[in-house]
Amino acid sequence: MENGNILLEIRGLKKYFRTRSLQYWKQEGLVRAVDDVSMKIRSGETLGLVGESGCGKSTLSKLIMGLEKPTAGEILFEGENIAGYSRGAWRAFRNKVQIIFQDPYASLNPRRTAGKTIGEPFFIRRKGLGKKEIDEHVARLLARVGLSRDQADRYPHEFSGGQRQRIGIARAISVEPSLVIADEPVSALDVSIQAQILNLLKDLQDQLHLTYLFISHNLGVIRHMSDRVVVMYLGRIVESGTNEAIFGDPRHPYTRLLLSAILETHAEKGRKATGGPGESKNMVRPEACRFYPRCPIAGDRCLAESPELLRVADDHAVACHFGIH
Repeated sequence: MENGNILLEIRGLKKYFRTRSLQYWKQEGLVRAVDDVSMKIRSGETLGLVGESGCGKSTLSKLIMGLEKPTAGEILFEGENIAGYSRGAWRAFRNKVQIIFQDPYASLNPRRTAGKTIGEPFFIRRKGLGKKEIDEHVARLLARVGLSRDQADRYPHEFSGGQRQRIGIARAISVEPSLVIADEPVSALDVSIQAQILNLLKDLQDQLHLTYLFISHNLGVIRHMSDRVVVMYLGRIVESGTNEAIFGDPRHPYTRLLLSAILETHAEKGRKATGGPGESKNMVRPEACRFYPRCPIAGDRCLAESPELLRVADDHAVACHFGIH
């Protein structure tokens, strides 16, 4: 597949969860974790997905991986709807789409050495390889992520957080995937280590021609990593565009709020102003704009009508009644 072609396409994707109250007189609720999301990921690019906790980023990644079933909508990989996959097609898909998890310690089996963790896909999916050949593959993968061959026999507790994440990355690339979903891959790491892991991911993308869906709540990290950016709030896309468009000409009030958080001083970070960045919570009726309670420019129309995602320029779209001008 040539660079620029569509590798993954999402059409009208929805995932709703029903919640039940322990109090019998209260009605059950409906959480719209992902609500009518459509987007495309081009081969060879990094698409950044940003938003606060609770906006639906991780649920979206689970839907793409097939770990959750959508309420509605389609996910197309290389032009084919994954809902119609046979068992064999699912196995091939698992090789082509891999994930790097947020917590490098929780994602590793504490009873398995680094070598066994990285080599497991070869045992499962590449039958016919002997132990010596697999050990050589593991050694090459360790070297590719900046670890040494003799570290293959160590257990997760013997590594630092950054080293554990390198093991997770080696495991993800071991099956030569086309798409890697990086779900908050540096948020659990020390700031001093984050840049090293981000640069490693960039180097691997160049070397292996990888495509990334890079998920983060940190716009600074997204700016460093992404070619295009999608901003989510309470299950919906509120703005999308090129890196230059989102950071140079943000149109949605929520995007501007996230950008303002980057510029806060250390003292200001400890103070939560009304409407400041935090955790997304749905406190408005479905037909209203989700951002209405926190929006500094909201009007009556925002409470009565949810805005559509409309193009404001080439490869730049915004869902705001007042952000398209």
